[in-house]
Amino acid sequence: MAKKRIYLSSPTMHGEEQELVREAFDTNWVAPLGPHVNAFEKEIAEYTGCGHAAALSAGTAAIHLALRLLGIKQGDVVFVSDLTFSASCNPIVYENGTPVFIDAEPDTWNMSPEALARAYEKYPDPKAVIVVHLYGTPAKLDEILAICKAHGTPVIEDAAESLGSTYKGRYTGTFGQYGIYSFNGNKIITTSGGGMLVSADEAVTRQATFLATQARDPARHYQHSQIGYNYRMSNVLAGIGRGQLLHLEEHKEAKKAIYQQYKTAFDDIPEITMNPMNPDGDANNWLSGMVIDRNCDVTPDRVMDALDEAVNAETRPVWKPMHLQPVFEACDFFPHNEDGSSVGEYVFERGLCLPSDIKNTPEDMEQIIRTVRASFGR
Repeated sequence: MAKKRIYLSSPTMHGEEQELVREAFDTNWVAPLGPHVNAFEKEIAEYTGCGHAAALSAGTAAIHLALRLLGIKQGDVVFVSDLTFSASCNPIVYENGTPVFIDAEPDTWNMSPEALARAYEKYPDPKAVIVVHLYGTPAKLDEILAICKAHGTPVIEDAAESLGSTYKGRYTGTFGQYGIYSFNGNKIITTSGGGMLVSADEAVTRQATFLATQARDPARHYQHSQIGYNYRMSNVLAGIGRGQLLHLEEHKEAKKAIYQQYKTAFDDIPEITMNPMNPDGDANNWLSGMVIDRNCDVTPDRVMDALDEAVNAETRPVWKPMHLQPVFEACDFFPHNEDGSSVGEYVFERGLCLPSDIKNTPEDMEQIIRTVRASFGR
């Protein structure tokens, strides 16, 4: 008999989602607009305190529209977190901009304020800064925002992984001129696929919605004065999101408990360090990660293979830094360390993401922990 699969982070449904989807079908609202879309936008805005929201087909679409609204064009420089998924920076290239990658710092694994300051010395006039909250941990926002404000640079806050996380009591995604969330299938709440662009400025989300519906002019006939996109979220998927949002705090607490269990379980193994938390924040702990000391013979691949073979558990390497990606090899990069070494590279080379599914049973967690400890001879 095949072993049960233990997932990295799979969707957790509760029942309300199906009821709201059924309502969409019963009322024939199965288009990329409708009452669930409107309600989901309002509910996200109320939950986060962001002001206004536009429901979209993906978090990537939200970043793209933010860049479009900022007028990014050929040759414009955009600073962006280096230790992230490629969706954070691909939209820069959609608009023919130039990504410049900013290394992580060791305290949160997020954008290094020190590296950001050095980037400004070479590129004094970037058109935007995209700061990511990796794995749900808030970045050092005070320092980053102060640097950006001093240079008059707008900030796009990539909170794709950090919905529900707070920094000094305020939700991530609400600090920049633009914020984005993702509802991909493995996120802390999901719409199967989807995202949200948020802003304190209603004009921003109104224009984003216009562009996301093919930029159709308000004419009786089909008229278009600028290029638009098919980026709107469907009413069916918004129904799933509304049902999921009811359980966000519950999911967050479960994720936090998983992180704490791992941290306690590995506390006596000096070669293991869990992904760091920002003391000024409250992370949603979307994924629990660990790094293995560079002087230890145990490698991340060895641990991941052991978990796969022994307990059929899904793991994941830490994101490969963007400056190491072949597609971005010509782009500039600013390391955190003054000696030129990269924090992000170290985390990538020595790190992995542990199974962080909130449906993990006590038995699942026991097996995972036992297998990891055995990899270190414990």
